[in-house]
Amino acid sequence: MVHPARDPLHTSSSRTAATRPHCPKPDWERDSHDWPHRDTSRFVEAGGLRWHVQLMGRGPALLLLHGTGAATHSWRQLAPLLAEHFTVIALDLPGHGFTETPARKRMSLEGMAADIAALLRTLGHRPMLVAGHSAGVAVLARMCLDGAIAPTGLVSLNGALLPIGGRAGRWMLPLARLLAVSTMVPRLVARFAHRQGLVERMIADTGSSLDPHGIELYRRLVCSPGHVAAALTMMASWRLEQLAAELPHLAPHLLLIAGSNDKTIASADAGRVQAIVPGARAIVMPGLGHLAHEERPQDVAGLIVEFACEHGALPPALAAAE
Repeated sequence: MVHPARDPLHTSSSRTAATRPHCPKPDWERDSHDWPHRDTSRFVEAGGLRWHVQLMGRGPALLLLHGTGAATHSWRQLAPLLAEHFTVIALDLPGHGFTETPARKRMSLEGMAADIAALLRTLGHRPMLVAGHSAGVAVLARMCLDGAIAPTGLVSLNGALLPIGGRAGRWMLPLARLLAVSTMVPRLVARFAHRQGLVERMIADTGSSLDPHGIELYRRLVCSPGHVAAALTMMASWRLEQLAAELPHLAPHLLLIAGSNDKTIASADAGRVQAIVPGARAIVMPGLGHLAHEERPQDVAGLIVEFACEHGALPPALAAAE
């Protein structure tokens, strides 16, 4: 079922066992007044969840999946550029933004992949091209490997396709697994997020630089205990070892775009994945961080369109025009 976006997103305790009264989610009526591309938003019931989905443009279907802790706002500048050539489908991942939170067990990589596949069936779209950021890339790869989608190409934007190493692997993931069971931590994070400086430091720690509006949108999400709880649960539930082992069997053409200044997922990981996946191509964008697609959307859009033309998702002549 599809509902107009002017309807508020309500989460009833009778709908899902994961609903937590102490972890309120972002409220559509209160928090979306200037949400990017609000006029393209709708709410769709699929797979037992109520999803926030944005649809724009026309042409072959392109699915966009954001990363942990983000929402559709992450595509605020990139999506309109891609909508000049594609029917763009962007959604808030389960528990994120304005999408309902499922039971904890559905927050696994496999559970999220299955639930998004159910959403696509309800929408009636079969994406010809898919693109994801960070953890969103892992979901897309899982869907491809499971046969839930069969795109001609997959674009990885600072993708999390390998077990997280470095600083994040040493303390971020273990800490997330510890904090995900807490009922108090999401409320404390949301409370401190109201203070100037916390969200700014979080963005800076990714190696990226965003404008004030971009930071404010992230602040709005981090100020929601329910959104924070979903991000922690997602991080705590994932194991990427099995996905990494299956990457040589990935069917779609793979384009890996990484920021050289990414402090969350090392840009060197793109080269490691390129060596694993037959025919994969890696591009490192100098000076950009983990949110490279938000820093330089025009350049990223150009790379995606060129990739689509190379592999039949768009007419080859379009690449020359770009």
